[in-house]
Amino acid sequence: MRMVNLILLSVLLLSSTCHFVSAFTDGLLPNGDFELGPKRSDMKGTEVINRHAIPKWEISGFVEYIKSGQKQGDMLLVVPEGAFAVRLGNEASIKQRVNVTKGMNYAITFCAARTCAQEEQLNISVSPEWGVLPMQTLYSSSGWDCYAWGFVALSSIAELVIHNPGVEEDPACGPLIDSVAMRVLVPPKRTSMNLLKNGNFEEGPFIFRNTTWGTLIPPNIEDAHSPLPGWMVESLKAVKYLDSNHFSVPSGKRAVELVAGKESAIAQVVRTTPGRRYALTFAVGDANDACAGSMVVEAFAGKDTLKVPYASKGKGGFKRAVLRFVATQTRTRIMFYSTFYSMRSDDFSSLCGPVIDDVRLLSIRRP
Repeated sequence: MRMVNLILLSVLLLSSTCHFVSAFTDGLLPNGDFELGPKRSDMKGTEVINRHAIPKWEISGFVEYIKSGQKQGDMLLVVPEGAFAVRLGNEASIKQRVNVTKGMNYAITFCAARTCAQEEQLNISVSPEWGVLPMQTLYSSSGWDCYAWGFVALSSIAELVIHNPGVEEDPACGPLIDSVAMRVLVPPKRTSMNLLKNGNFEEGPFIFRNTTWGTLIPPNIEDAHSPLPGWMVESLKAVKYLDSNHFSVPSGKRAVELVAGKESAIAQVVRTTPGRRYALTFAVGDANDACAGSMVVEAFAGKDTLKVPYASKGKGGFKRAVLRFVATQTRTRIMFYSTFYSMRSDDFSSLCGPVIDDVRLLSIRRP
């Protein structure tokens, strides 16, 4: 009996000293919404002073636990989901370890908002990979945007870190973080009905049910592993990933909105046979997000191009287009971008743009 008690005591002591490791399932990470907060004894005002005080997370640096409605000067801090979020001051970070499958692709989704500075940015990493996501451009009227970032698991445990590399005069000045989720990305395959991978955009990052502004997918200069499988964001700005629960989508449940003109492009390189004819078909529309006005989507297949105008009323709808071309190389770059910048008619501070969906590439016979 004494030996059993000693073994039990050893297990309890070991579990109390080991770092928490989450068992992963698609969706919100354990306490990913930060609704479970620190004890009062672990706080000094709004600052969290114990590195393990926020359940399921480990913190470092100046981290604040913020309640929705809290005031900062003349500004009211609003939390998109639930009642609480965290704020990362200068050189502060939050970390959680998650059980994953080695070799699989994953996408992190999290929501963030600026509070003090215009040049705020976030460093997100799963060692040894990392990326810096700039937050200068706001895409939603609420001040909150959700971001996706992709990675490949190199071991069975992923150590996710969200870090504020800022060096503001006020050490507490930094972005708010809320709603951290993760999703397994299934590698898409080409089919006899489509030479493109993930042409319908159904495979992509997690989208939160209770947010109405979609998920931003950063350019590939910020993320080596695209959270939109099959596609590269070849631009300076992000594209927005939409779902049919909140937006008008031409086909299926997911689509992409080109929200930053020519700075917001998606591309995919596909195998082709020189001299063979192909047809690139796709849908162009609007997301029913008050993005009204004249839009033009430019489609590229190698050196061939097609401009597709779309007169949007901002209430949903779409049209289909086709670009026919003869391949000149064994690999052809397929690319889309919006010719113009667009703003929502009900909010001139929010970028928007045309929606792309149901992209198909097929070999066709000569007439």
